[in-house]
Formats: sequence, structure tokens, C-alpha cells
Amino acid sequence: MQMGMLPISDNDTWGGSCVPLEVEQTLRPDIKGQEEGIPNAVQTARVGVGSRLAAWNRKIESLAGLEARGISRVLPEEKHAGGAAGYVQMFAMWSGISLSAVNLVIGFLGPQVFQLGRIDCVCITIFANALGCCGPAYMATFGPRSGHRSMILARYFMGYWPAKLACLLHVLMQIGWGVVGAVVAGQFEYGGRIIHACADSVLTECHSARVVISAVDGSGLSIAVGCVVAALCIGGLATFGIAVLHVYERYAAFPQLFAILALIGSSGRDWNTSLMSTGDAATITANRCSFFALMFSAIIGLAAVSADFYVCYATTTSRPLTFLATWAGNWASITFADLVGIGIATGIATNSAWTEAYSISSGMLLKASLEGLGGFGDFCLVIFALGSINNIAPTTYVAALSVQTLGRFPKMVPRWIWSILVMFVELACAVAGRNKLSVIFGNFLPMMACWFHIWRGKTYDWTIWEDKKKLPLGAAAMLAWLVGWAGAIVGMAQVYYAGPLALEIGGFGGDVGGWLSIAFADLVYPPLRYLELQKLKR
Repeated sequence: MQMGMLPISDNDTWGGSCVPLEVEQTLRPDIKGQEEGIPNAVQTARVGVGSRLAAWNRKIESLAGLEARGISRVLPEEKHAGGAAGYVQMFAMWSGISLSAVNLVIGFLGPQVFQLGRIDCVCITIFANALGCCGPAYMATFGPRSGHRSMILARYFMGYWPAKLACLLHVLMQIGWGVVGAVVAGQFEYGGRIIHACADSVLTECHSARVVISAVDGSGLSIAVGCVVAALCIGGLATFGIAVLHVYERYAAFPQLFAILALIGSSGRDWNTSLMSTGDAATITANRCSFFALMFSAIIGLAAVSADFYVCYATTTSRPLTFLATWAGNWASITFADLVGIGIATGIATNSAWTEAYSISSGMLLKASLEGLGGFGDFCLVIFALGSINNIAPTTYVAALSVQTLGRFPKMVPRWIWSILVMFVELACAVAGRNKLSVIFGNFLPMMACWFHIWRGKTYDWTIWEDKKKLPLGAAAMLAWLVGWAGAIVGMAQVYYAGPLALEIGGFGGDVGGWLSIAFADLVYPPLRYLELQKLKR
């Protein structure tokens, strides 16, 4: 796959063919109007809302060049050869997604929330991210060889009907991370020469845009205007689809890297490299477990989206190199950001200005850390605010595709419409509950990582993705999944709940829910699957 050409395609309800995308040219997919597995005569006979919507959709796509493909499979003959440039693109794309100020804030939590020292935080970050990145890297290898989206792959792993529940949770998770991913950017509201940080608030993409506009304008604009601009930024990328996202994310890491390096230069002298963990041995152990679980969950959720971005890579694409490029792009970027966040957090106790700033919000702490750079520091804050787009646009895009897997009607609605609707749901949830959702999502989403599990098995028949009679029934996977959730519940340690097994670690509990979830599911799935195969033969 050439770096200047990225494919988009479709052969489902809304048509299209898998053709190269020239970055410099307008996207104009070739609309075929052929739904996979449905005769032409049946499609021709379609009338009513569906037909009018399809015609309207094709006109929009032909004018705007939106990605036409929905959830249908990309056939081998529609794919494009890769080469070395394709693997570089994989690395660059995930670097753009994962390198952001959001991960700086996650790094703050080690010293400040879990009271861990620098050495503990650094070691946990390196190894938790290394393990967590294996999930997205492994699932990414299914994209080129299957041509299927991640939530279609769930039908092979869990069965047709149980996969719908997984898809629903997946949509909720992506919407949730879309909100949480904008926390840092949302805390910056620039007016004149002052940045006001909204403490204990989860703001959304609209505030990210407001930061940028107000910082440039210097006078402060209304929230409504900021929301409109944010909707254009986030929704625009998600609506145009995979090709535009690939191009955007290819370069998205560079501004973030530039701003983080400036942050290091401005704040590095105040980092406390000798900071030690506090508490007795049991408490420190519990805090280590919880921080490891948080770091792990922050990246493992990408396993449910990674295959979506590789569906047009050739089936001959190397699985080991795909794994390595995806793993390296995620691990290098997220670990770098986390370590910088940890460094800043170690200096809070010894720097009174930082202590006061952090008591307001993490956004104000970044502002204080960049204070020595003057106006250039404010420019870096604008870059951090824009970085929320890197995280939110891909998840909004994938969430829209996941909605299409929930049933016949959702599949009939074009992907780009779902992208817009998902974006508005994110905006509505965050704005309406901005004073409460920070705690709810911040503690709920780590548990959401427990529903993901790596499956392996025989060579799959990728052509039966809509055949309910040939796909697994999913009884074994569903039961194992529920048992895994039971393990997560008894082992989780969150603000709102701590399981009995978690409470056995330290005075306040250590989060081991993810590991118990995996262990419980692995224990019961093999015998259940064996019985399912013996009885149902599929």
C-alpha cells in the first residue's frame, strides 16, 4: 500500500468498490449499488424510505467523496499490495492515535492517586503498556486476512447472537472513551490572557475547539460556537472515513511530540526523580496492582478497533510485521506520554505553584508546567487541545460501524450518518453530565476492558459472516464471557465498588479484576466449547 494511496470500498447496501485514494484528489468512490448476497431483482424492487435514502446517500457520496463501505467484507481481489510503506503507515497511524495529552494525565495518577514512587511508576508503565499493546496488535492481524471489521470478527469468536451484545458494549465503550479522551482538552478555556480550568468536569470535543478559537481570538467565544467547530473537526474526520483518518493520523503525532518535548524542556528541572512510594508494604502492593490495571485497560480497549483500519491491506500482508508495527506504534507513543506525565506528577509535592494548579485540575497543571515558555506555552496548550481529535475521531468512526452490526435496520443506514449521530451522543452526554461523568466514566471504563479476550482457533471461513446457520451459536463463549465478568466483579477495585478478592490486597483493595476475568473465562471456555462442538457441530 503506497503511503499516498489508501483504499476505501463497499459491496454492501450502499455500494462502492475498493479503489485507491489519492491524498491530493477528491474521494469519489465507484457506487455499484449491489448488496452482498441479495439478487439484483430484489434490490431493484426496493421502494420507500430505503430506496430514497440510498439514492440520496449516493448523491452525497459522489459529491463529497465519503467512504461508501459499511460492514461488508473487503474481498481479496479488492485489496491492495502493501510493502514497507504499508508497515510504516501502521506505525505512524497508531502513534498519532496514542500520543496525546490524555496519556499525560494518566501518568499523573501514579504518584498522585496511587502514591507510588518514580521507579514503581516507570516500571509499571513500561510493562503494563507492553502487555496491553499486545491485544490491539494481535487483533490487527485479522484485518488483512479476513477483510472484516472487528465487530464482525466477534461473530466468529462469540457466535452471531452473543456478538450483538459485545457490539453494544463496544459502542458504549467507544462513546465513553470519546468523552473521557477530551477531559484534558476540555479543561482549557482560553479567554484573554487567562486559561480557566473547569475542575471535576468532563467536557467534550466542543471545548477542545473552543480552546483553539478562543486562544487565537483572545476574547473567549460561546460554548455553542465551540461545539459547532468541534463537531466539524471530530465528525468530519469520522464521516469521511478510513482513508482520511489514515492520512490525518499519519502526521498527527508530530505536533504532539513537538509540544511534549517543549513541556519536558520547561518542566524537567522540577521533576523529583527520588520520589518514593508511600504506605506500608500491603498498601503499596495494592496500589501497584491498581495502577497496573489502569495502565493496561487504557490501551487494551483498542483491541476492539484495530482490525478495522487494516481491512484493505492485502491478504499476503505479513502477520508478524503487522503485529510488530501496531505494537510498536502504540507502545512507543503511549509509554512516552505516560512517562512524561509521571515526571511532572513527581514534582507536584515540591513545587508550590504546581500543587496549587493541580488542586484545580490537571489542565491547570499543564499550564503551570509550561509557564516558563510564556506565550509559546499557551500555543503548546492549543496543540494539546487539538490532540483530542487524534483519539476521538477513530473511535467515533469505529463506533458507527459497530452500530451497523446490531441488526438489519442499523445496517441499512449509511455509516457516515451513524458517525454523525454517535458524535452528537458524545456531545450530549458530556455536556449534560459534565459535572458527574468524570468519576463515572473514569471508573467504569477500566472495567469495560474486561470484556475483551484473545481467542484463537482453526482457519475461519470468512465468507459466512452473515450466515447464522454456519456461524457458531456462541453458547460456550457467552457462558465463558459471563463467568469472566464474575471474575472481574469480585476482583475489581474502583471508587464506587471493591470486590471481596480485591479487598484482600492492602487496606483499600488492589484491582485484579482483569486478570481474574481472563483466568475464569479460560478455565470454563475449553470444556464448554468442546460440548458445543459435539452437540451442534459448529
